[in-house]
Amino acid sequence: MLAAVLLTSAAATPTRAAPVAGAPKDKGAVLAAWTQTSTASYARWLLARENRGAWKTYDFDWATDGCTGGPDQPFGYDFRLACYRHDFGYRNYGEAGTFRRNKKRLDLAFRGDLGRVCGRRPLCLVLANTYYTAAVRFGHA
Repeated sequence: MLAAVLLTSAAATPTRAAPVAGAPKDKGAVLAAWTQTSTASYARWLLARENRGAWKTYDFDWATDGCTGGPDQPFGYDFRLACYRHDFGYRNYGEAGTFRRNKKRLDLAFRGDLGRVCGRRPLCLVLANTYYTAAVRFGHA
């Protein structure tokens, strides 16, 4: 049903770009693919973020407030993209009314993204754990 609405509205609104070839027609499926804990999911989301125009049909909320109250680059560790993807998941699942059901996975994906920034650097990992813990305790859509 949602796919039919999206396709109809895309056809009626010529300013919207068509979805990327081969992409699922269901907005929920695309959202789920971009918010998993894997590196591949992160890479798909990042590619889409860099080419948002190709995904206008889905009407995603790309807004972000960065790392919500914490520095985006604490001690030079760049957490921005991890925070942006976390916001993307929170905002879009919130809009879909399925945030509570997906929050744990979104927070785990956030932890994974932060961990990929840190590698094996101990101070960075401590900071990443602090950001993750704050998201688990205080994060809401």
